[in-house]
Amino acid sequence: MTQGEPSVAEQMDELRRQIDDHNYRYYVLDDPGIPDVEYDRLFRQLQALEAEHPELVTSDSPTQRVGAGGDTTFESVTHRIPMLSLDNAFDEDEMREFDRRIHDRLETEEAVEYVCEPKLDGLAVSLHYQNGVLTRAATRGDGYVGEDITGNVRTIPSVPLKLRGEQVPEQLEVRGEVYMPKAGFERLNKSLAEQGEKTFVNPRNAAAGSLRQKNPKVTARRPLEMCAYSVAVPDDGVLPETQWDCLHQVRKWGFRTNPEMRLADGVEACLQAYEDLLAKRADLSYEIDGIVFKVNRLDLQGRLGFVSRAPRWAIAHKFPAEEALTVLEDVEFQVGRTGAVTPVARLKPVFVGGVTVSNATLHNMDEIRRLDVRIGDTVFVRRAGDVIPQVVKVVADKRPDNAGEIALPDQCPVCDSDVIQVEGEAVARCSGGLFCPAQRKEAIRHYASRKALDIEGLGDKWIDILVDRELLKTVADIYTLRKGDLLGLERMGDKSASNLIAAIDASKTPELWRFIYALGIREVGEATAKGLARHFGTLEALAEADEEALQAVPDVGPIVAGHVRSFFDQPHNQETIAALEANGVQWQEEEMAADADARPLDGQTWVLTGTLTEMTRSEAKEKLEALGAKVAGSVSKKTACVVAGEAAGSKLAKAESLGLEVLDEAGFVAFLASHGQNG
Repeated sequence: MTQGEPSVAEQMDELRRQIDDHNYRYYVLDDPGIPDVEYDRLFRQLQALEAEHPELVTSDSPTQRVGAGGDTTFESVTHRIPMLSLDNAFDEDEMREFDRRIHDRLETEEAVEYVCEPKLDGLAVSLHYQNGVLTRAATRGDGYVGEDITGNVRTIPSVPLKLRGEQVPEQLEVRGEVYMPKAGFERLNKSLAEQGEKTFVNPRNAAAGSLRQKNPKVTARRPLEMCAYSVAVPDDGVLPETQWDCLHQVRKWGFRTNPEMRLADGVEACLQAYEDLLAKRADLSYEIDGIVFKVNRLDLQGRLGFVSRAPRWAIAHKFPAEEALTVLEDVEFQVGRTGAVTPVARLKPVFVGGVTVSNATLHNMDEIRRLDVRIGDTVFVRRAGDVIPQVVKVVADKRPDNAGEIALPDQCPVCDSDVIQVEGEAVARCSGGLFCPAQRKEAIRHYASRKALDIEGLGDKWIDILVDRELLKTVADIYTLRKGDLLGLERMGDKSASNLIAAIDASKTPELWRFIYALGIREVGEATAKGLARHFGTLEALAEADEEALQAVPDVGPIVAGHVRSFFDQPHNQETIAALEANGVQWQEEEMAADADARPLDGQTWVLTGTLTEMTRSEAKEKLEALGAKVAGSVSKKTACVVAGEAAGSKLAKAESLGLEVLDEAGFVAFLASHGQNG
């Protein structure tokens, strides 16, 4: 069949799948499978496609969030101020473009002063102090919710349990990076090897694994250090006026800061700082993967604000990717949740940038032909971004005489169904659909995930076991499981079995939007599912809607409408929904927004600031969104109203200076009640 370029939607879907998989391994399992530079390449490729095709952006895209969710081993902690990630620059032109954007937004031609900080390769943490005493430490998690690791952080010698000095704010949050120096990492691995235990592949993994030990005594034996890089207090007026002075202030309070920090006046000085640090990289006692540049003046940071996942006033200039030569020993084909058949290179293991690489993605058959890669070839492997290994080049003059060509399999390697490749698309797909075990497992994982039906206890391990034992063939089979089925499984005790059955029963009455999202319709993320549920009110109305009617829903364009219509046109999908209903699943219908009075805030932007006592920030956001409002993180002239809770700071001051409407919490609660959003 003729090969062709993939559709934009196909490209974006595959990129999202890859990024989500690696986010899960990196943030949840502490077992990254790829290097950061390759992760950055995938992320930037997705960002570029979404910038060109904003109608295809989904709320569950990795770019719309800071990332993937945290493990539930430790108690969850909601960050008062989100721990955002940073955008990246990879060359001088991108740094100059970053500087140009800063000047344009600030409307100035004067050189901007930046703080230059080494980008430590460890784990970001948030430390809270009350009256100078450490009260809580948390991981970054997904940027909004992390894990409480206070007991473990207290064991790190460079973390002060009590702050030095007399002028300490009543409440203080310090953020920094916990890392393991190279020498300590080598000693730890040597000790683990001598004890016959599993060693860590690099200092970053060692630091992350050490912080997530259930027993703080184990963490105390690990050579961890912490460097502070930012500080926040409820009253912004307490802090100095610059990032540089803030870093020196936290040093006075007893925190370690990085000795390689420096100031740079303008972008050319930043580029020189980058070259100077790159030259020192190999000789430093700790791992770094770049340098972070931050606008020094805090008032300018406030004016520049944030995008959805990153501040506009900071950027990470990453160091060049590390490459190595190895041999491609074989190519295997993997099947994803959507049925995409993806070639994976099996490599002779090679150590690249702190990680032993034995697998690398080849993306699709077009990429194989572009590289002209064959089995037995000597290849360049790049640890692109310290996250995903990538084959980037073939050394043609080292090709053996018996090098074997790589061919797309005719049958699915998992279920033996035919592999189909639609003309004009690069992605080949298994035709097995719900019958293919690879797709079956992913469909069930998605259905049971936190944002979907949220079936606690039905994690990856049990899904794999239940599918392999043929107890689950479709999502509808979840509701036919009985306690006796589970008790026959190894390591499934009576209590665990009872809890899982209870969680399954509790999922039988989901909100309509959750059920729509759980179905796994392509391009339908959380926000789109909510929009569809609000617009149509019932699943029956949604299933019967034509593409024109679907496009009447905000943010639903022709491609998403086509995916929705295609999903409900498939008999096996209708059969699965009918089976779910027959097995006791009763999704809750929603009241349709019949007129403008039902969504009086359509087109308005609201901002929440300070601490609310009668509801969480997330609950307040949901209530405003239900009335049609968009909830933003910064105040501007376009802001319709600011809700100011306790300890509201600079956002309230800016709203007052702009003459914007401001509601205190009592007024906000009364406003919600007047529009049916009480309780």
